Amino acid sequence: METPKGRPTAETGGPVVRRNVHRGEEERVSALYWEAFGRKLAPALDPPAVGRRFIANHLHHDRGIAALDGERVVGVAGYRLSGRALTGGGVTDVLSTYGLFRGLPRLAVLTLFERTPADGELVMDGIAVDATHRGRGIGSLLLKEIAAVAADNGCRRVRLDVIDVNPRARALYERHGFAAVRTEKTPYLRRLLGFGAVTTMHREITSADATEEGRER
Repeated sequence: METPKGRPTAETGGPVVRRNVHRGEEERVSALYWEAFGRKLAPALDPPAVGRRFIANHLHHDRGIAALDGERVVGVAGYRLSGRALTGGGVTDVLSTYGLFRGLPRLAVLTLFERTPADGELVMDGIAVDATHRGRGIGSLLLKEIAAVAADNGCRRVRLDVIDVNPRARALYERHGFAAVRTEKTPYLRRLLGFGAVTTMHREITSADATEEGRER
C-alpha cells in the first residue's frame, strides 16, 4: 500500500491516506461522490445509477486522494491541477450518455461547476466520507494530504467552494486554516441545486505542508 511519508500507516490501526485512485476503485469512489454531492449533481447526471456510472467511467485517477480502512475506500478528496480534475467527462461523453436533447441542458448545468485554478493554485473539488466512518478524522487526513499535494507541486494556496447548506464542511475547513474570501448569493440555484449561496475559501501553503519527498526536490 502506498502511504506518503509522514502520514498515518497501517501500524497505527487507523485510516490511512493514499494519493491516486487505483484501478478497480472507480465504482466505490463514484458511490461516495454521489452520496456526498448527489443533490447537487442530480440535475446534470440523474438518474443516480447512470450518474454514478458516468463518474466512474471518467475518473482521472491521479487527481484523487483515497482514505482507506484496510483495503476499503472510505473517503476521497478530488482536486483540479494543471487542467485536470478527479471527475472528468467532456461534451462528447455527456451527449453519448444522455443523448442530444437530454444532454444539452445537462451540459449547461455542468458549466456551473467549472472552476479554473489561478496561477499557483490548487482547486479542491470536495471531500466525501462514508457515512459509517464520519467522526474518525478522515476529513482532516484528506485535507492535510491535499495541502501536501499542493506544496509538492509548488502551489501557493488551495482554493475550494462550500455551499451554504453544508455548515459542517465549512467548520472543518476553517479548523484547517481555510478562510472565506467571498460569498456569492445564488438564489436562482436553490430550487435547482438545493443551495442559495457559495463561499470561496483559501488556505495558504507553507513549507511545513510539503512531504519530505517534496522538500528534497
